[in-house]
Parts: sequence; C-alpha cells; structure tokens
Amino acid sequence: MFPLAEWIETHAGDRHDLARSGMFGAIPELRPGPADLRRADAWELRRALAEDLGVEARRLFLTHGATEANAAVLQYLARRHRGTRAVARARFPEYGPLTDTARWTGFRLTQSVGPAAVAVISLPRNPEGELWDRERLLAWSAGARALLVDETFREFAGTPSQVDLERPGVWVTGSFTKFYAADELRIGFVVAPEREASRYEVYHDLVFDQVPRYSCAGALRLLERRAEVRRAVESVLSANRTAWSAAFPERPVPVAPVSFDRTDRSGGDALAERCLSASVLVCPGRFFGDPAGVRLCLTRRSFPQDLAAYLRVRDAPGPITRRRAAGA
Repeated sequence: MFPLAEWIETHAGDRHDLARSGMFGAIPELRPGPADLRRADAWELRRALAEDLGVEARRLFLTHGATEANAAVLQYLARRHRGTRAVARARFPEYGPLTDTARWTGFRLTQSVGPAAVAVISLPRNPEGELWDRERLLAWSAGARALLVDETFREFAGTPSQVDLERPGVWVTGSFTKFYAADELRIGFVVAPEREASRYEVYHDLVFDQVPRYSCAGALRLLERRAEVRRAVESVLSANRTAWSAAFPERPVPVAPVSFDRTDRSGGDALAERCLSASVLVCPGRFFGDPAGVRLCLTRRSFPQDLAAYLRVRDAPGPITRRRAAGA
C-alpha cells in the first residue's frame, strides 16, 4: 500500500472524512447483472472506452487501476534510458504515486524547464483541483520527449481527453474509481501514442494480467449509464461546492473534488496531526511533494459539516487538545 492510501486507511474511523477523493460510498453503486456478464469482454470494453475518448481501440489497453496504468507507462518509457539518469518533469504538489513511481523506475525528478525524458501530470490536478487549458499544458511540457497525463478526475470536469494534444508522445491514463465510485471493479486504462501502440502492446501483454470479465461488465454498465452517475455525483458536489465557496470566497471552485490548503501557519504535517485530535481526517501535503499544506476532498455528503470542523481546527489560536476536540 502506498503512503497516501495507508494514511487514509489507518485513520478511516475519524468522524470528519476530508481525505477520500472518490465518490465510493457517496453515490449508489451500479453492479453488473447476469445479462451484462454474458455480453461483456475485454475487447468490448476497449472499444467502448476508445470510442468515448475518440481514439482507435488498438491504442487503448486495460489495467487494474490508474496507479498500475501510470506504472506501466513509466516502466515502458524507462527502458529507453537504461544506464542513464533520465529526467522526469513534474509540478508539485502532485499525486504521490505518479511521481514516486517515476523515481522508482529510475527517473530523476525536476520542476525545471528544459529537456526531459518525460513530463508527468495529473489533469485535472490532484491535489489542487484545477484544470489547465491546452496552451498551458503544451507550454509546460515543452522540451519533454514524452508526456504522461493522468486523467483520473477528467469525468468530473466533463472535458475532452488530452489524447489528441498537438504534440508527439502523449500517453493518457484513467480509471473508474473516482467519478464512477467503482473501486471494487479495479479498472483502469492506458492510451498509447499512435506510433507506440504496436510496440507497447507487446510489452503490455507480456507484463500485465487480463482484467476479469466481471470488471469489464461493470465498467461497460457504468459507461452506458453515465448520465445517471453524473446526476448522482452532481447532487453531492453541488451542495459541497456551495459550502466551499462560502468558506473560501476568494478562491476559484475546484474543478475536481479536491483542493490544496496552504493557509495554516504550522505546516501540513502539524495541521494534519491537530486535525486528527479533533477526529478530522485530511491528507498532509508531504504525500504530494509540498509539506506546506493539506489536501481536502469534497466527495462526502457530510462535507459542509466536515469542512466546518476542519476550519475550527485550522483557525484555532493555539494547539488543540483531545479534550478540547471532544467538545468541538
């Protein structure tokens, strides 16, 4: 289990959950039925996802989640640079497993402009919740031979994928765990660049197991009923965004259901520990490469109350004690 997930699971019993970034538990689940199982297979899901993204199905490959998808791409790209210390560009704060995997596969991380083997980014941004336009993405990734875009939060924004971004070497990944609340399906995907698809297919088929039929059936059902899922998601996020705007009127409302708060005077770790004393769960910024703040998630129906509890801790004049927290 990677550190961010371990932090969240270790403190899962806290009363005010501002740590979980997906809709699981907040919207109804749509499970596949017998008819879905009979007609579903991996190729059918690949075709449906490819049509949705606007690419050829031969460029899309299934994984067991976005973390595995990102690892698959980075491991594949690292093969080009064996024996060297190739550069991977990132912009912090950034989703920890994305940058940590880049390190583990042999890349040296930098935030500097200039030549790079690959640029890695989540879009919409995790943990900041903002969506970059294409011009900004192109400018930021200039000089990188490849670009890996984790689009796990794209469905929340309702925007087109970056698969047709006007530059070579674009890899896109995604999953069903956030917007669709389909954690149990364990479905993710990779979209390879046109010129890399055939070569990557050989690597992918050698290294990764096939996705179970049940998972394919569930993902297909969710794609077919996306409008229903979107209504359920919006019913939760509408109230939560209203609460967010009231608490932070000077800030733009996040596109993805996450945001990064740097306003605490004591730093992210100290604030997160103070929050735990009040049974408020937030994610320390060190998991995203920026220890100055914490990540807050807008995915729970209880978000207005949870946010109020967080702000009481954050804005308290001194250290909060467990006894004081009990009456908060």
